[in-house]
Amino acid sequence: MIANGIAHFDVFGPEPEALHAFYARVFGWEVDVKGPGYALVRTPEGAPDGAVVEAERAALTVGVVVPDLDAAVAAAEAAGGTVVMPPTDNGWVVKAQVADPAGNRISLIAA
Repeated sequence: MIANGIAHFDVFGPEPEALHAFYARVFGWEVDVKGPGYALVRTPEGAPDGAVVEAERAALTVGVVVPDLDAAVAAAEAAGGTVVMPPTDNGWVVKAQVADPAGNRISLIAA
């Protein structure tokens, strides 16, 4: 993972099976269903992998690897963003989520 580079993405939508089929057919991405409403997505080597997440509304969130999670959250707030999710250990990674001034969400992933 490259510091300050995109390392992950999440695709959200109300019909995950349709999203699985779309990304598999259009791009040949491998979809690995992990449980209700969540599937990992593997893209070609060298590209970031992601997930398909069941949600009421469609959205796309990118995950950026940061060398200092607390500093990145503070910088996002200082630049006019908002904290959507404080730093959290989900068992795989420690991450936070911020929104830019327009409301676009970005996951910040601890390096």
